[in-house]
Amino acid sequence: MPIEARRIDSASPDALALVEAILAELETYYGPWDPTADTPSATPEDLAPPGGAYVALYDEDGTVLAGGGVKRLGEGLGEIKRMYVIPDARGRGLARRLLAALEAAARDLGYVRVRLDTGRFQAAAEALYRSSGYEEIPDYNHNVYASYWGEKVL
Repeated sequence: MPIEARRIDSASPDALALVEAILAELETYYGPWDPTADTPSATPEDLAPPGGAYVALYDEDGTVLAGGGVKRLGEGLGEIKRMYVIPDARGRGLARRLLAALEAAARDLGYVRVRLDTGRFQAAAEALYRSSGYEEIPDYNHNVYASYWGEKVL
């Protein structure tokens, strides 16, 4: 089945639904989100032009299967945030395809390096990042939920 990667409005219904779904899933791993916790920002504004982008993967019927965003961290440096594949679409290589599309979006935004993080209960995500060329780096964003921080030169 053909899958299409599209850059969409980070405040669109599809993007907001994917972000809501990942946050709900993360809550099952880490407990209720603490609004006072030190976590990095990933608002629709962060994931929108001119410094950001949101990418979604759609099947041939127009069903959204996955999504994630890129935001600006600094000159030439972006961060990949909120990568999510819906449960029914997992195991088909979509996370790897989404990551590649997000890296392409980051390049188009002028970033020469990207960073990301993931938590201790997301071993599959960490394995994907490591196998995709991300090198482990020290904590760069003080995300209290993260246990792995990675960086890749694009």
